Amino acid sequence: MSGVIVTGPPRAERADVDALAGFGVATVGEAMGRTGLLGTGIRPIQQGVRMAGTAVTVLSWPGDNLMIHAAVEQCGEGDVLVVTTTSPSTDGMFGELFATALRRRGVRGLIIDAGVRDTQELRDMGFPVWSRAVSAQGTVKATGGSVNVPVAIDGRVIRPGDVILADDDGVAVVPRERARVVAAASEAREAKEARAREAFLDGELGLDRYGLRDTLKRAGVEYRTYDEHVERAGESR
Repeated sequence: MSGVIVTGPPRAERADVDALAGFGVATVGEAMGRTGLLGTGIRPIQQGVRMAGTAVTVLSWPGDNLMIHAAVEQCGEGDVLVVTTTSPSTDGMFGELFATALRRRGVRGLIIDAGVRDTQELRDMGFPVWSRAVSAQGTVKATGGSVNVPVAIDGRVIRPGDVILADDDGVAVVPRERARVVAAASEAREAKEARAREAFLDGELGLDRYGLRDTLKRAGVEYRTYDEHVERAGESR
């Protein structure tokens, strides 16, 4: 496998990334029309952490972390390293030493469609990681791959410079050209949810707020008293 290391790709504007950082993955996913979410198999090794940054992408051979070493040089302040492999792998391709080097360069975290190890050390040092697997299995450094090229995780394409958002709910990718628009849409959605929250605290029901009683009727759902239901269903009391 030959490859390429692309230097200096365009990145989303820092102000737009910071604006998106204020929203949860679920909010951003809804604001994008329920798109941009990675699959449920990429999970955090920690809890209570929210992360946002610009992607530096890595395409590696399975069981080989050579290209992660190459990618460190391409990372800078505010980036998120995104790693995947040419075929499925659960080997522990990333650990505490990589995190030490990346944190020194201002990298905000890791998304890896493979395995990670040294998880306790990573939590202790506050380096957030979302991974496909946790594995102590080591890797080699032998085969070429690519850095800063488009990669795909769970069918979702991630380009260098796209915005990566991650929290306890999962991971989302926002195309770099859409970062500002998505941030505005996320703000609008959060404001809408705040109004709904206040309404629910005042006792309003979602059935009424969202006009769902008519939806139930159109779906053929009936209201019956208990006695009516027992009589129609022929059930014992």
